[in-house]
Amino acid sequence: MSIDLKELSVHGQKSKKKKKESNPLDFLNKEISFSGNKLKDKQKEDFYSSMSMLLSSGIDMRSALKIIYQEQRKKKEKEIFNQLYEKLIGGDNLSVAMRNSEKFTAHECFSVGIGEETGRLKEVLHDLALFFANRIKQRRQLINTFTYPVIVIVTALLVVVFMMNFIVPMFVDIFSRFNGELPLLTQWVMNASEAFKENFWIGLLIIIGIIAFILSARKKLWFRKHVSQIAIKIPVVGTMLIKAYMARFCQTMSLLMGARIPLLRAIRLMGKMISFYPFEQALLHFEDEILHGKTLYDGMERFSFFDAKIRSLTKVGEEINQLDVIYENLSKQYSEELQHQVGILNGLLEPILIIFVGLLVAVILVAMYLPMFQMSNSFA
Repeated sequence: MSIDLKELSVHGQKSKKKKKESNPLDFLNKEISFSGNKLKDKQKEDFYSSMSMLLSSGIDMRSALKIIYQEQRKKKEKEIFNQLYEKLIGGDNLSVAMRNSEKFTAHECFSVGIGEETGRLKEVLHDLALFFANRIKQRRQLINTFTYPVIVIVTALLVVVFMMNFIVPMFVDIFSRFNGELPLLTQWVMNASEAFKENFWIGLLIIIGIIAFILSARKKLWFRKHVSQIAIKIPVVGTMLIKAYMARFCQTMSLLMGARIPLLRAIRLMGKMISFYPFEQALLHFEDEILHGKTLYDGMERFSFFDAKIRSLTKVGEEINQLDVIYENLSKQYSEELQHQVGILNGLLEPILIIFVGLLVAVILVAMYLPMFQMSNSFA
């Protein structure tokens, strides 16, 4: 949806887009949305980036939105931006049109409204584009980190299921013809295969039940509370999770404070954006502390996941009234640290998982061929 000004004709004709080369694994990086009436983060990034670029080029608001509307190819996006354009024609501001469309979050509408009032709309739109770009980048980093292990583990499970259901029973039939005593490892694998075959459907139903339970309970407060408490205690994973949400916290604070939104209002808006239970509780505590005349720094001291660096810099930012600058730099630092940890984890997981799968298959094969070696030795 991004606009190339060089391709826009004088009469506002549609520009032709070149097809990008496709990658077979690109689907792993695509954003998935289960809400058909909402704009995805990538679409919002393109929208804000295009609006900021067009307005900075001297194009008025209505013409800019008309160009973006004409660029749409999908019916849903075309309808959304057509509604915004018609609202502008009717005399509404962009922030009001966005709010009435119910396709944008409260903090987006509020930030755009502040930008309109202060004459900083172009800067606010640019900051929103950066916000969603960084948010997409962080999400993709985490997805790419855990995609490979999940694929390897699922593949290993499928291999084990196949071997336990088809390969091992073939050897069991062969061994049943001989009266010799089988090695202990072979007996264990054969017993495991038999138990696996007998309880396969029960196990499958249990797995389906667990997945259904998680999907039904994932939005409930008690479930999110316990899952988040367990997640942050997992070595490496917990640290990465905290880093990811800390980067998002700093990035959002930088965006809202840069738009000159009051601190209390910014905290309340952020509470609607972050759905990670520990941070939700922290934001509620911050709001209460600020209402009682205390500072954001005072509120952070209660929560251990706000490290000394962010607490001390928050204190400095409040004293010099530069929280937006402080949090922008902190967001970059946390994002770089997260990217570094992701790279290290990927480098460690790949050989570990390959060795794990190899050992798993090797144990089953050795258990099956060991009796045959013993029988050949006895015949010799």
